[in-house]
Amino acid sequence: MAEFICLYGKDSASIVIKQPKRSPLFLRMIVLVFAMVCGLYISSVCLKQFSFQTSQLVPTPITTRIHYPKPQTFNRSECGHNPVRFFAILSMQRSGSGWFETLLNSHDNVSSNGEIFSVLDRRRNVSSIVKTLDRVYNLDWFTSASKNECSAAIGFKWMLNQGLIDNHQEIVDYFNRRGVSAIFLFRRNPLRRMVSVLANSYDRYAKLLNGTHKSHVHSPEEADALSRYKPVINSSSLIHDLQETESLAAKALEYFNTTRHMVVFYEDLITKRTRLEQVQEFLNIPVKNLSSRQVKIHRGDLSDHIKNWEDINKTLNGTEYEKFLGADY
Repeated sequence: MAEFICLYGKDSASIVIKQPKRSPLFLRMIVLVFAMVCGLYISSVCLKQFSFQTSQLVPTPITTRIHYPKPQTFNRSECGHNPVRFFAILSMQRSGSGWFETLLNSHDNVSSNGEIFSVLDRRRNVSSIVKTLDRVYNLDWFTSASKNECSAAIGFKWMLNQGLIDNHQEIVDYFNRRGVSAIFLFRRNPLRRMVSVLANSYDRYAKLLNGTHKSHVHSPEEADALSRYKPVINSSSLIHDLQETESLAAKALEYFNTTRHMVVFYEDLITKRTRLEQVQEFLNIPVKNLSSRQVKIHRGDLSDHIKNWEDINKTLNGTEYEKFLGADY
């Protein structure tokens, strides 16, 4: 409310209207509310701007849990007192997860059991997912990767589009309850992944290697034969497709933020061999030299592997995705 002040002079009187002083507490409240709104906005933007170019993502500082499984199908004998760690490789198709898994399986103490949820019945609902997970982590799941009763780390690889995102709440609860460590494996350059996806899809029907489809090869000759096919990438939807890939990865990281996890990039595994040591340390297993017989199929510049390279180059030049056109390892 305004204050009225009367001033009297010799000849006349005048009225001056004086505005009241603002309360310091009121001003402080305004500043506080403004700061909170800005903070929430900035946080929301940062969550959306997940970047595949992060130089280093470190594991969450949650202590790993150890287990002493008692399988129903065999007896662990003297290894019954040996602790076991549970893990899962969370990735996307054609992101190097097959190669990464062979590296882990070259370790004497690791058994990673492949892409077990590629079978629809195993992920038809939450109950079937939990039943499958229990079999794996109880050591009752047998594959060619299964080691022996003395394995120190047991896991598998799981693609994001195989029920993982759709049932993320129940799976996160399971991971936290059972102490499952998650290893996210992504590509920094999703354009290279796109080439691999299209080429692999083509070979499912073309069967370029003597009438046989192979997703992974073990010789330079086989790699060269498969790399001769150059896919055509849809340039009109390319930017949207790249955005969708990044969005899916960001969503997975957000959903599984409360689990014990680490993020690994395919390109870093190639250029920084110490990254493999960090993975082994994350799993709390003895650090060893890991190896794989797999041979990379699409090597060299991307321009050698995309049929409509000029269209792709024109589409991405001048955008935030221009960096994907160059060599990245």
